[in-house]
Amino acid sequence: MQDIRSMSGTTFEADAENVMREITSVLDPSKHKGQAGKIAVIGGCREYTGAPYFAAISALKIGADLSHVFCTKDAAPVIKSYSPELIVHPILEESYNISGLEDEERRCISSKILAEVDKWMERFDCLVVGPGLGRDPYLLECVSEIMKHARQSNVPIVIDGDGLFLVTNSIALVSGYPLAVLTPNVNEYKRLVQKVLNCEVNDRDAPELLQSLAKQIGGVTILQKGKSDLISDGEIAKSVSIYGSPRRCGGQGDILSGSVAVFLSWARAKGKATTSQMNPTVLGCIAGSALLRKAASLAFKDKKRSTLTTDIIECLGRSLEDICPAC
Repeated sequence: MQDIRSMSGTTFEADAENVMREITSVLDPSKHKGQAGKIAVIGGCREYTGAPYFAAISALKIGADLSHVFCTKDAAPVIKSYSPELIVHPILEESYNISGLEDEERRCISSKILAEVDKWMERFDCLVVGPGLGRDPYLLECVSEIMKHARQSNVPIVIDGDGLFLVTNSIALVSGYPLAVLTPNVNEYKRLVQKVLNCEVNDRDAPELLQSLAKQIGGVTILQKGKSDLISDGEIAKSVSIYGSPRRCGGQGDILSGSVAVFLSWARAKGKATTSQMNPTVLGCIAGSALLRKAASLAFKDKKRSTLTTDIIECLGRSLEDICPAC
């Protein structure tokens, strides 16, 4: 805590709309399919099929060209039925499907899964790991290897949901990787702080604590979700306080992870063409947070108490268009 107090701790409200204008990909007729972003979601199991769909379809609604979902075989038909727009890969396995197999057979299956993902890896601009992933031990082992390969290929990784459960128990998966983004909610953040900093969360030192956590993990970017979203890469801290919606329907975190993935990939593509000197991961978090809040506000004006995640997703394009007109 002494290290935390010694940091400046200055947090500035991000100029979110300007960030969105700077990094949003221009609609250019000379571009070909894929140049506006290729996103892959690693998640989706027998119990959870909505979360990976929300993340993947949000990426498309914002403007990514292609959106993939790598999920378990049981989840694939359900996710495919939600939308023909998604490219669904039914390759992940859970323990109950391989029970009774010898260790060598299990390793062989893992190798095949990894080889299948590797065929696509270098095509992706960003991975989203965690929506609807579940906590099956064998599945998490496979996803750990996928994350290691993503690092080797220098592919950004946005981690949410059960991906945060995996990372909290295996910090080395993201430690020292500056293209990793963690998007914890209040409880996930508490567990991260306790594991990494060995202290409790307190609101008084919120920016300093977040900055210290990001630095301690090795320069990852953390988007701490809350009344105001706090964002830090260990060097700076920014907040996004645009009012969203009082409706807290499940699935909004999945929209956020898909949104951050797209904006992060656009910010990286822009490189030094932006006037901001901020890390592309921070820019992606600022833009993703702001867009979700604006879309949630727009959806709530129409639907009020009955607002659902699908309503918010339908407002993503219009919310971005208000700030960054296509024409």
